[in-house]
Amino acid sequence: MAWRVSRHLRPPARPGARRLALAAGLGAVIATGQAPLQLWFVALPALALLIWLVAAETLPARAVWLAWIAGAGHFAAALFWIVEPFLVEPWRHGWMAPFALVLMAFGMALFWALAAGVAGAVGGASPGRRAIALAIALAGADLLRGYAFTGFPWALIGHVWIGTPLMQAAAFTGPVGLTLITTLAAALPAMAQGLRGRIGLAALSAAALALIWGGGMVRLAAPDPVVARDIRVRLIQPNAAQVLKWRDDMWRMFLDRQMAQTALPADRPLDLIVWPETAVPYLLDDAGPLFAEITATARGVPVAAGIQRAEGARYFNALAVTDAAGRVTAVYDKWHLVPFGEYLPYGDQLANFGLGAFAAQSGGGYTPGPGPRVLDLGAAGKVLPLICYEAVFPQDLRTPERADWILQVTNDSWFGNLSGPFQHLAQARLRAVEQGLPLLRSANTGVSAVIDAKGRVLQALALNSAGTLDADVPAALPATLYARTGDGPATILIGLALLALAAVGRAVPRRNAIDPGLRRR
Repeated sequence: MAWRVSRHLRPPARPGARRLALAAGLGAVIATGQAPLQLWFVALPALALLIWLVAAETLPARAVWLAWIAGAGHFAAALFWIVEPFLVEPWRHGWMAPFALVLMAFGMALFWALAAGVAGAVGGASPGRRAIALAIALAGADLLRGYAFTGFPWALIGHVWIGTPLMQAAAFTGPVGLTLITTLAAALPAMAQGLRGRIGLAALSAAALALIWGGGMVRLAAPDPVVARDIRVRLIQPNAAQVLKWRDDMWRMFLDRQMAQTALPADRPLDLIVWPETAVPYLLDDAGPLFAEITATARGVPVAAGIQRAEGARYFNALAVTDAAGRVTAVYDKWHLVPFGEYLPYGDQLANFGLGAFAAQSGGGYTPGPGPRVLDLGAAGKVLPLICYEAVFPQDLRTPERADWILQVTNDSWFGNLSGPFQHLAQARLRAVEQGLPLLRSANTGVSAVIDAKGRVLQALALNSAGTLDADVPAALPATLYARTGDGPATILIGLALLALAAVGRAVPRRNAIDPGLRRR
């Protein structure tokens, strides 16, 4: 009989539909903090409520369920642009779009579920300790997501601060540090018992964020360094929709458009002209005559252009730089490729069944290059090139030699028109802050932009518009703390904090899970 009573009193391992729906809704509201909305003041209270909801669960399984479903809501809302590549050729790939969104949302949500499981394991019986453990574990989940399975650090919790003065903290902490600041601030109210205590800790949380915000404002107001040397760059944006870009009756028009944009007179001498990712509709080995034509059009100004190249049966997504004579003087091969978009795991075997990657126009997919490198472009300075997706990974910008500036060429027409291109731009802004380097990006359909070393967009071309930007490369700042140390300090801090919580949990005796009133009956 006693066994039956205890079983009856034990709550089910999975929360009810209403609590799961609430968790999913909170996750979606947290996603409003991402670009283009950037509603951090909406996302932060929702995050605080979610941490309180998950930490209040005494059964670890229920907490994991809530975090998983909340994560699914968050990533479905933040990453719905993932369906766009499947709609470029909907007659071939459109049927995959809903499956891609569901798998992406629930797959990325597993990292939040893992964080809830870790929090339950180290937080012990105290809801307050579980809340703080969840805050730390969520930052650890964002860190892990940036590296696991080649990494996908998109829509990190800390990205809600992009465009605000608080973003400047990334120069010291990196993106994972921004997440940790955010989750700890959201978790503080859940650590208190009673309304008065929660209000007090919420005020403390707001004061801490205000202090960091103020520090960011001071950093933004500080005078910029004097430019070591003037570098004038033209960014080309042809506005070639992906569905039209490679059509037999359209590619020449887009090529002519880029040639005309290259030929436009400049108010001051240019040091470099930049064409976006895969802008040249030839393989590199076949593009010699075209490069000569481009160089003549550019009046001898060096040109950096996105192009594909081949080595035997292997194909590369590359950036080629030509000199005043039209000779290719430098080539950079993209090395952090998009899984399933630019290559397929076990692609050589799958090619036998006719399966290939979306973005590759030649072969079944791309081969990764050797790694990040700095290109010395003479009058244009030392440049760290990034091709599209590579700007998502802060760890990929660390090179033995420091560049003068960062150049990103990209084809954001794959990301649609709503959120994807703006989230990609927002992450490029964060890379500039983290490294203390200006970043210039040439995007096929937008948003092409000039970003200074503090992450401010100085000039930009609107999405889905054709045009050019002639701009001076902004001054670089001294190497930041994050540029020197990377994610190492954040990793150590998160690990030590979780170990400390686990040790405290073992030192404090666990309370009986059954209500004392029931034990007396």
